[in-house]
Amino acid sequence: MDVRMLGYGGNPLFTTLEQILNSSEEAEKSHNAPTRTYVQDAKAMAVTPADVKEYPNSYLFVVDMPGLKSGDIKVQVEDDNLLVISGERKRDEEEKEGAVKYLKMERRVGKFMRKFVLPENANADKISAVCQDGVLHVTIEKIPPPQPKKPRTIQVQMAN
Repeated sequence: MDVRMLGYGGNPLFTTLEQILNSSEEAEKSHNAPTRTYVQDAKAMAVTPADVKEYPNSYLFVVDMPGLKSGDIKVQVEDDNLLVISGERKRDEEEKEGAVKYLKMERRVGKFMRKFVLPENANADKISAVCQDGVLHVTIEKIPPPQPKKPRTIQVQMAN
């Protein structure tokens, strides 16, 4: 499949990934060759657009997910500091049954995934996720900085 047909604009990353996907069976059998799943996951991560914003009290991850329902999206925290947003866009039933013939297909179907290493002050226990109009908003509260300890005055007593 020609990468330009997919709307990638000849991006070298996608060209390389496509070449790896279309590599010969001999290369796939090699122990050093990346697996098809690994390449597909890397491609899914590369084509899932995301913005990350920092606010005074939180971080906001904004990910485009057009046409997906909340049940199709998974938001997880791994190892206490890795935010993983994943899911899958499936074909319509009529597409699976072969009742439709595509003349052009640019919209992506299949797995998508993004991984973000969370900053040290991100509170992995205070995360909320809302998907509205095809855009996922994941908000992670910040851990407030420790308050400086105020000096404590010790009363001096007189010894008898």
